[in-house]
This record gives sequence, C-alpha cells and structure tokens, in this order.
Amino acid sequence: MVRSPCVSVCEVENGVCTACNRTLEDIARWSRMSERERLERMRELAAADDE
Repeated sequence: MVRSPCVSVCEVENGVCTACNRTLEDIARWSRMSERERLERMRELAAADDE
C-alpha cells in the first residue's frame, strides 16, 4: 500500500501544501485513489522535487 506523503505539518499556500507539495484536491482524493494513481502521483511529486 502506498502511504500518504503527509508529514502532519499542513501549511497551504496558493492551494498547495508546502510540506508535502500536494494540492488540496490531491489531499481530499488520496483515500479514494487507486494504488496506481497514488504511485503515479508520488512519482510526479518526486520529479517536482528534483527540479
């Protein structure tokens, strides 16, 4: 199971959590996302961190 990237330090600016870099939509949908969707989102977040 893909764990949530949440680090329990929620601070939202411009609709994005500055701690985990997810949008509010991502956060709201996480529990309903499939494993595949979660993995894809985690890859996207990791790629964004590399930029």
